[in-house]
Amino acid sequence: MNSRILLALPLAAALTLPALAQSTSSTQDQNQPAATSQSTSTQPTANENATGKQPLQPPSREGFWGHLNPFARKSYVKRQTEPIRDRVNELDDLTAANGKAIKDTDSRAQAGIKLASDKANEADQHAVDAGNKATMAQQTAQQATQRLQTVETVVGNIDQYKASNQTEIRFRAGQTMLSKNAKDALDEMANTVKGQRGYIIEVQGFSSGKGQTAISNSQKMAESVVRYLVLNHEIPVYRIYLVGMGNAPVANADETAKPKHMSGGRVEISLLKNDLEQLSSNSSAPATSTDQQQQPK
Repeated sequence: MNSRILLALPLAAALTLPALAQSTSSTQDQNQPAATSQSTSTQPTANENATGKQPLQPPSREGFWGHLNPFARKSYVKRQTEPIRDRVNELDDLTAANGKAIKDTDSRAQAGIKLASDKANEADQHAVDAGNKATMAQQTAQQATQRLQTVETVVGNIDQYKASNQTEIRFRAGQTMLSKNAKDALDEMANTVKGQRGYIIEVQGFSSGKGQTAISNSQKMAESVVRYLVLNHEIPVYRIYLVGMGNAPVANADETAKPKHMSGGRVEISLLKNDLEQLSSNSSAPATSTDQQQQPK
């Protein structure tokens, strides 16, 4: 019996010491926040961290057992780690907020960069379009200047006609009707002036004989030529100039030789042109090139 009592006493003492150490540490923990608050209130604001709170202060004592308490309870461990866990959660929330703010800032920056790039590309396109329009305007001005110079040249030479083609038709004495060969020659000449402008046809009749009789015969031969051109080829009358020369002498190629009087009759048809046809062809060419430039690609 005495031996059992002796064994129970050390066991009871061993069980009592942890409880006493736990209660002592609890009392120290309860007194510690007041001291901590007093000490932190006196620290300057420079010690504040990213969360805006004072850093955690380690306890001055950690129970009866010192730095290691092998018999610490869950409540004691919870009280010791809860401030750390709260601070870690706050840091996680702050990190998440900072990450979101960084993403928002980056997205806004990217949107601004894209908008600036689009505006720059649009400005470049406007500049290219303006350059193309300026080039077209310069080309149009050059074409207008060339046309004006051509018009001035044509107007200055509007009454200057140049011989383009000449045909001679022979008649027997006393004859005024056109032969088949004469009609073929007139057809060939008339086909060259269809649809053209800036030309006149000069018809001169010559006849043998004397005085008014020769003039009348030459007039009749020339009129038969004019009548055929107007009725068969629809050449306007105002483009034809007719004259009966009678028995006027025929000029020779040799200027030193004397002119000869002809026997029978003949009609000389001369086609004369000025520069109006050239002006018409030049005015249609620039318009065609301008239309090709304005066609969409």
